[in-house]
Amino acid sequence: MAADVTGNGGSADKALIERHFSRRLQVDMVGDGVLVGMFAGLVITLYRISLSTAERLLRSLIPLLAGHVPALLGWLCALAAMAVVIARLMQFESDTRGSGIPQIDAEVMGRLDMAWLRVMLVKFCEGVLCTVAGLSLGREGPSVQLGGMAGKGVSRILGKERGEEHLLVTCGAAAGMSAAFHAPLAGVLFALEEIHREFNAALVISAMAAAAMADFVTSNLLGIQPVLHFELVGDLPHADYAFVLLMGVICGLVGALHNLGMFAMQERAFGSLRERMGDGVLLIPFLLAGVAALVAPQLLCGGDAILTYLEGGQGLAVRTLVLLLLGKYVFTSICFGSGAPGGTLLPLVIMGSLLGALCGLAAIGATDVPLAYLNNFIVLGVAGMFAGSVRAPVTAVVLCFELTGSLDTLLAATAVSLVSYVTANMLKVEPFYERLLSNLLERCPVPDGVQDVEVEGRKVLHTHVVGVGSIAEGRPIEAVPWPPNTLVVTITRSGQDVIPRGSTYLQALDELLVIMDADLEADTELLLHGICGGRAHHSKEGHEQDDALQNAR
Repeated sequence: MAADVTGNGGSADKALIERHFSRRLQVDMVGDGVLVGMFAGLVITLYRISLSTAERLLRSLIPLLAGHVPALLGWLCALAAMAVVIARLMQFESDTRGSGIPQIDAEVMGRLDMAWLRVMLVKFCEGVLCTVAGLSLGREGPSVQLGGMAGKGVSRILGKERGEEHLLVTCGAAAGMSAAFHAPLAGVLFALEEIHREFNAALVISAMAAAAMADFVTSNLLGIQPVLHFELVGDLPHADYAFVLLMGVICGLVGALHNLGMFAMQERAFGSLRERMGDGVLLIPFLLAGVAALVAPQLLCGGDAILTYLEGGQGLAVRTLVLLLLGKYVFTSICFGSGAPGGTLLPLVIMGSLLGALCGLAAIGATDVPLAYLNNFIVLGVAGMFAGSVRAPVTAVVLCFELTGSLDTLLAATAVSLVSYVTANMLKVEPFYERLLSNLLERCPVPDGVQDVEVEGRKVLHTHVVGVGSIAEGRPIEAVPWPPNTLVVTITRSGQDVIPRGSTYLQALDELLVIMDADLEADTELLLHGICGGRAHHSKEGHEQDDALQNAR
């Protein structure tokens, strides 16, 4: 049976468990979520206003550069200076590199302990400078990190325990996504599906409160218009759903290729350059942005200029769409691969829109699909690319609904997302943020000897659901290879509480409340995911996983 961690601290552990089950906790978490959403919403609203102002400044400068050599040389010098400033900022606060989403993942796992206020200030300044320069990066990843740090700040101010702090960081991430995209439901799903990867009542309701409040704040200050202004005439006729399924396959293939190219640019191309140049590699995307400002200004920043072109809906040229798609991908991969502080979600949405437009024009040209449905294909491209790259198909569907404010593509977006998700998985290309998180964790390993220390300190609670075909399913508790220093406190089965004993057999969909040492939380959670996650443990692969878990004990 799981090792008893209560020891001499039994009264403290009992208080922790009682608080977990108290109705007051759920009320407190809603209130805390509202505070996090308010704080995150204000910060990200200011961030969005600053980025919009920075982009308008850049667009106003571009006409002055064409044909004026001194002005162009001066701008290139300014770009180089901004690259140096951002390199110094990243050296000052290394946790602001890249999009920020993997850092929030690691924070929730307990592998990072970011200085929340410093990260927020530095990330904010970096984002504004990158936008003034014109780098092809999005605001959503930084918004998720800013929101997560807002959640951590609220937690520290309120004096929360570590377990509740992780919940509030997740709430802040949901608020950040919500405020960046005007998409509160997508923000909640993204936080649960991509960051916390655990569903429990306290987390869901607090994340919903945070996302809703952040969207309320942002909408009141910036307006309530959806991010994508595509007018839809209705759902595609079911007779044309063959194109929808084919588009799902195409999006899955392109999403996988997107990830492979991004990984290669970040790890190989810029990896070798970084060994020789350090953060001097930032000069490459910054100077390239100066060139792009003259030859292809549509590629600059997140991609609002391309959205404006697509929203026009008339006279979309295939050649132009192909060049914009390739140019946006290459420029984004260079900017992101260099380690510049910025996200890829908005560029991914733009690339999905362009891919959808190409698929739509092909379908319209080959069959009698009316041109009025072109916008449907554009929206489906967003869902398919998101599901194929990020591997969060539920978030992809809800995101399309919230970005457009229309339910007309709901069924088709679901089909595209599922097919794209399956296609990308069959190609065995890693999900985008999982690979980034893996690379980050390699740089912040668990301190030596932590796994071997028997700790009788602070405890945290986590819930895990026994998956179908998992290692735990069908076994008595005493026969499950639990991680050291864990204890199954309760089992919830079909809404009823079951007292756990060594001889109690676990069933699929049982919800386990597990108490563990806070200092071993990250490693314990990884092992518990392996034990409770759905796997065919009667297969050879399952037995190998079982043996590995036994050895980990």
